Amino acid sequence: MSSVRQRFRKSFRPLRVVQLRWARRWQDWSQGVQFAAQQSSTPLPVRVVAHESLLLRRLGDTDPQLQHNKVVNLGLAVPPLHGLLIPPGATLSIWRRVGRPTARKGYLPGVQLSQGRVTVGVGGGLCQLANLIHWMGLHSPLELIERHHHSFDPFPDAGRLQPFGSGASLFFNYVDLRFRNPTAQTLQLMVWLNNTHLCGEIRAETTPPFSHQVFETDHHFERVGDSIYRCNSIWQRRIERHSGTRIDERLLYRNRSLVMYPIDA
Repeated sequence: MSSVRQRFRKSFRPLRVVQLRWARRWQDWSQGVQFAAQQSSTPLPVRVVAHESLLLRRLGDTDPQLQHNKVVNLGLAVPPLHGLLIPPGATLSIWRRVGRPTARKGYLPGVQLSQGRVTVGVGGGLCQLANLIHWMGLHSPLELIERHHHSFDPFPDAGRLQPFGSGASLFFNYVDLRFRNPTAQTLQLMVWLNNTHLCGEIRAETTPPFSHQVFETDHHFERVGDSIYRCNSIWQRRIERHSGTRIDERLLYRNRSLVMYPIDA
């Protein structure tokens, strides 16, 4: 019976995806969301945060060619986002800028994480772009309004610099990453590729009054029967720039993801 249910759900998944995509379009239209749409090649004067991530790295036993395909995909997705101006009250949405990644646009097969499995799909690898923007956004005045995280941990750490569970997943168009600008000044997203890294900055017209730190607590592995889960909590700390005074801390996420690789716990 279980296999019958699985085949039934799989056969109806494409219809469900179409439904969710149209629902997202209706939601955005009905709510009158103001999306950031204007780009400028001239950087705003103040760099709020900068970050970079390595383009090619080992992901378990996946085909290394998929990593090179990912670089191609990132090269197509970055230009609509580079220099994006985010006015007061506007929302940064990755999918509203990048659009649907298709083979016709030049996107190649890459690694995708879907429904508890590592798969290959056209446009795969764009989660690295979401991870970069998400990490920078949390260190800026931007307000996070949508972020999704996988319910499983597919690969062991390989040079990870950020806390586990601080990334973001994407699936066109209803699994998005979105930040809103709650400030009175325009902010700007800069993203680009060099020979080895995906690079990014968030810039501003003037120096924001607060800086932000992101940190984890209670990182551990938890065994439940034959399964192992990786858990932690991600926090954001706000600090007054002028005095260095800690203003507040708030919990962002509690992560609990099924581990998909061998581990002693």
